[in-house]
Amino acid sequence: MTGTLKLELVSPERLIFSEEVEMAVLPGGEGDFGVIGGHSPVISTLRPGTIAIFDGSSVAARFFVAGGFAEVNSEGCTVLAEAADNIEDFDRVTVAQALHKAREDLRNASEEERKGLAQQVTIGEAKLAAIDSPAYG
Repeated sequence: MTGTLKLELVSPERLIFSEEVEMAVLPGGEGDFGVIGGHSPVISTLRPGTIAIFDGSSVAARFFVAGGFAEVNSEGCTVLAEAADNIEDFDRVTVAQALHKAREDLRNASEEERKGLAQQVTIGEAKLAAIDSPAYG
């Protein structure tokens, strides 16, 4: 039987979450992956998506990350997120409006503006997916 895992979620502004958890599922750059106590060491990029924190077989908390990195080692798992928020704090209408604006801006963007705006669209789409279709809800 594996034990708990110390999970720390950090954004550039603050420490968002720091607790012992049974399991966390992270949005890895190559696909979602679960982390439990005793997990093998790994470093992974993170794509925009949901971190689901489990207590037994149910989800105890869900956070959205805009991307970043995760490091798993013998001490636990540290997530360094570009930006992170509790999904419960999202307002669907506000997220949908921001996504619509980002898509409009992308359509009218110059070549040098396209990369940043494309990333805003990707993040907006991932936020809506987290709200509308919680994979681990």
